[in-house]
Amino acid sequence: MGILNDFRFLTEGVAYFFTHGDGWKMIVMWLIGGILIWLAIKKDYEPALLLPMGFGAILINIPFSGLINQTVTGIGEVNGVLDWLFKIGIEASEALPLLLFVGIGAMIDFGPLLSNPKMFFFGAAAQFGIFFTIVMAVLCGFDLKDAASIGIIGAADGPTSILVSQVLKSNFMGPIAVAAYSYMALVPIIQPFAIKLVTTKKDRKIRMPYNPKSVSKTTRILFPIIVSIVAGLVAPASLSLVGMLMFGNLIRECGALDRLSETAQKELANLITLFLGITIASSMKAENFVSVQTLLIMGLGLVAFIVDSIGGVLFAKFLNLFLKNKVNPMIGAAGISAFPMSARVIQKMALKEDNQNHLLMHAVGANVSGQIGSVIAGGIILNIVPALIK
Repeated sequence: MGILNDFRFLTEGVAYFFTHGDGWKMIVMWLIGGILIWLAIKKDYEPALLLPMGFGAILINIPFSGLINQTVTGIGEVNGVLDWLFKIGIEASEALPLLLFVGIGAMIDFGPLLSNPKMFFFGAAAQFGIFFTIVMAVLCGFDLKDAASIGIIGAADGPTSILVSQVLKSNFMGPIAVAAYSYMALVPIIQPFAIKLVTTKKDRKIRMPYNPKSVSKTTRILFPIIVSIVAGLVAPASLSLVGMLMFGNLIRECGALDRLSETAQKELANLITLFLGITIASSMKAENFVSVQTLLIMGLGLVAFIVDSIGGVLFAKFLNLFLKNKVNPMIGAAGISAFPMSARVIQKMALKEDNQNHLLMHAVGANVSGQIGSVIAGGIILNIVPALIK
């Protein structure tokens, strides 16, 4: 009987493409999954996430896949492991993206930011694209909860994008996650283009000497605690994001949990990233993913990313109107959350214009500020949008 059932599944799966109107959409999803795998392996773009996401997109779009929940004739309800992981790890508790923040927090050294606190401003200025894109998405016909979820792509922070879209119950979590992580991976291509749109060669050659002040261990330990308290008071909904990020950083800085810090940075972060990627794939079912709305989301996500980068650059140029010691405007673009890719891009661009211009540590300061800015922006959206929807 088992052999007959297997044969029936085989024939139904093959017949699906000839009898079902959405069969071609599944083939499109196989191609999309293949592209994500190619970007992960060939281009080394976020391989720990894009590879499982791409493979998962192929798996769940095979007809009668046992990985997703479905009703099968002659058998009844089939519970799929990917849908189960999605329900437990994302839908019910948001556990996977929040646990990933612990690992990210353990990776971040806030020293360059604490030694140059003015970099905090760039972490705030580079979030402008989020709110600009929310307005654009509403004008394109998306309702507010979906528009807010699309706008957060501009945070350049995959876990935040996933969490916001899930809490707001967006209908487009799959496309939003793909857009967020794809554009994060494409920072080395997108950011130089955006920066050059609004800077001159002279701007990009501005030198910034790096004379860091020493940051005491006490300051490093107090910083994550104080940030969590302030964020919780200003935007309570951000505390799940900020709190986990700062908890990871506290593990790093306390000096008493070095082995756990290493585990959080490596084993924990890698395992959660892998499971998060393949779990997100359960929201990439062909009937929902292959649509005009998905193309719009990808386009709006790109707009958010570009406007965020430009917003940070223009803010730096505005500051230069009043500063005696000028800021290289490219630093402003590092205020997005794509850490440490954005900082590296700024360093490479600076060295290309002037091989003695070292901006890395300034860019790192702005970049880690962007980590804080993005999660607070996500928390502000989670505070405001549900109230507006009611």
